Amino acid sequence: MRYRIDRPIRGRRGARIIGLDRGADMIVARIAQRQWGYARFLGLAGPVVGEVGDAGSESVALRTTAGASTNLLAELAEADVAIMVATTGSDTAAATIIGAACTVRAIMTAGLVIGDPDMVGPTVAAIRPHARVLMVSGDEHDVVDVLSALRA
Repeated sequence: MRYRIDRPIRGRRGARIIGLDRGADMIVARIAQRQWGYARFLGLAGPVVGEVGDAGSESVALRTTAGASTNLLAELAEADVAIMVATTGSDTAAATIIGAACTVRAIMTAGLVIGDPDMVGPTVAAIRPHARVLMVSGDEHDVVDVLSALRA
């Protein structure tokens, strides 16, 4: 007996990939150049200030890799997964607010921390409470692999 699906598997309709620091923004921008389905690649427009938790989600201003302004609430409206990409020096308030906003909306979260394992400890500690899945890697190509596996 054979089990085979002869048609393409539909991709996700709302993956949001968000860089949490300058190094992550560069990684996200490079990865965004590849061919993706409905994924949107974003970065923080500036440091996050305001209330921590879901109530602070209005304070998270984002920008696309093309430079257009948007915000967290608008991006999560159609999202089914939010992937936070970080290196060192990530915005911990942003990770907290993004994680809380996703939890309230039942949106899966993942954290991908890229860098030298000896240097990313504080970033991992900051993101860990806000990501259901957390991966630490020294190779930014692992972000591509994760996004491909998620059919972004």
